Amino acid sequence: MNSSKKIGIVGAGIAGLTCAIMLRNLGYEVEIFESAEKVRGIGAGIGLASNAMKGFEYLGLAEKVKGISNYLQDFEIVDWKGKSILKTDTQRISQNYQIDNYVVHRADLHRLLVNEIPSEILMTGKKLISIRELIQRVEIQFEDGRTQEYDYIIAADGVNSIVRQNFLPKSSPRYAGYWCWRSVVQIPNLQLNKGTEVWGPKGRFGISPLTQNRIYWYACLNSNLRDGVPEFQLENLKKRFQDYFPFVGELLDLSRNEDIISTPIVDIAPIDFYHFGRVLILGDAAHATTPNMGQGACMAIEDVAVLKEELSQNDWEISCRNFEKRRLKRTHYIIKNSELAGKIAQLENPFLGEIRNFIFRKLPSSIVQAPLKGLLEEDFMKI
Repeated sequence: MNSSKKIGIVGAGIAGLTCAIMLRNLGYEVEIFESAEKVRGIGAGIGLASNAMKGFEYLGLAEKVKGISNYLQDFEIVDWKGKSILKTDTQRISQNYQIDNYVVHRADLHRLLVNEIPSEILMTGKKLISIRELIQRVEIQFEDGRTQEYDYIIAADGVNSIVRQNFLPKSSPRYAGYWCWRSVVQIPNLQLNKGTEVWGPKGRFGISPLTQNRIYWYACLNSNLRDGVPEFQLENLKKRFQDYFPFVGELLDLSRNEDIISTPIVDIAPIDFYHFGRVLILGDAAHATTPNMGQGACMAIEDVAVLKEELSQNDWEISCRNFEKRRLKRTHYIIKNSELAGKIAQLENPFLGEIRNFIFRKLPSSIVQAPLKGLLEEDFMKI
C-alpha cells in the first residue's frame, strides 16, 4: 500500500537516517539528500538515555545500537575539587522504561545507521536551496540546479534547517551564551561506567566512557563571542582547567588540537508547528535543544518512533497531524528545561556557585530531579 508513496528526506543525520530505515520497513519508497560530501558523525560522544533506547527498541534497532554503545551505570555532578553535588537516579529511570542508559560515539552510530540502508538511496553533496508545494507533490531544488518531486518531504536538516526557515523565516538558531569543545581520547584498561560533569568557576567539564577504552570529554565556557574564548586552543583549555581535580588535566594532556571540535551552543526557540501540508520537520530541525539534558538525539529517535506508530495506523496526512499534537508539548518542555539547566550549570561567579552547590546538596532528591521525572518517567509513546 505504501510502495506507491515516494518520500524525500532532507538531511542524513541521526534523525534522517533513522527515519529512512523506519519508512523503508513500512514499505515506502525513500530517497535521502545530504548537503555534505560525506555522511559522517560530526561530534564525539552522545548519550542515549533509556527513552532513546526504548525508541530504538520500538524501531527494531536496540540490540544493534547496544552492540556499539557503552552501558552507563550512573551519572554524577561534582564540583571542581571532585566533591559530589548530586547524582542522577539512572536505575529508577532504566526500570521505568525497562531498558538501560548508554553512551555512543556519534560516528559509530552514524556508521551503523548508514549500513542499514541501500547506498543508492543516499545522495551526498546535495545542498537544498528551495522547497515548493505543488498540488499533489512537493518540489525541492538543489544548489546544483537539479529539482526533485516527491509525494511528501521529511525535513531532518538540523538546527540550521533550510526547510524550517522556509515556512518560519523568523525561526533561526539562538546562541546560548557559551562555547563548547569536544574530543575523544583513549585510555587502555580504564574501567569506567559512569558519566561525570564538573561544575566550577572556570567552566564546565564533562566526562563519559565510550567503548574500546575511549573517553569522551567536553568543556563549556561562557563567552560573549567578542572575548576571544571561541578561539581557545588546547593549551588555553589546559590553563583554564589547571586547578580542577587531576583527571580533568589528564584527559586534556592526552588530547590533540586536531581532534578537538569547537562549536557554539545553540538551540531554537520553541515553535508551534512541525507539519506544513506535505512537509513534516523532525529532529533538530523542529526542536533543537541545548545539550544540557542530553536529549538532542534522544528526541529525534522518539520522533521517529512516534511517527512509525502513527503511520502504522493512519494515512500520511492524519499521521503528521497527530505527530505534531503528540510531540509539541514534550519537545517544548525539553528545550525550556535544558536552557534553564545550562544557565544553572554555567554559573562562574564563585560565591553564587557555592550557594548553588549547597542548595543542590541539601534539597531532597525528588525536588532536584523533578525535571528528569517529567522527561524520563513519562512514556513518550503514550503521550
